[in-house]
Amino acid sequence: MTTSKVNSTTSLYNRIGVLRAERNLSRQELADALGVNYQTIGYMERGDYNPSLELAFRASEFFGLPIEAIFSRHPFRPLSEQLYGSNKPSAG
Repeated sequence: MTTSKVNSTTSLYNRIGVLRAERNLSRQELADALGVNYQTIGYMERGDYNPSLELAFRASEFFGLPIEAIFSRHPFRPLSEQLYGSNKPSAG
């Protein structure tokens, strides 16, 4: 498998850490399921590594989510904000 170091101009954001935590998976367990080294999972979670398209599809299939729910070219809004709107208390 070829490793691609992240270029500072091509950031790819992901929810790998959140999805892994929701499913109570260790990095090693997720790595085994995706067929990569556990360090690759850590690099992806920190944004130090952009996965190949093939690895992104494997993650999508594993989590049962569309790729765009896991990876994005723009920072994700917090899920609580997406589900419930702004989390700022209303004035009044």
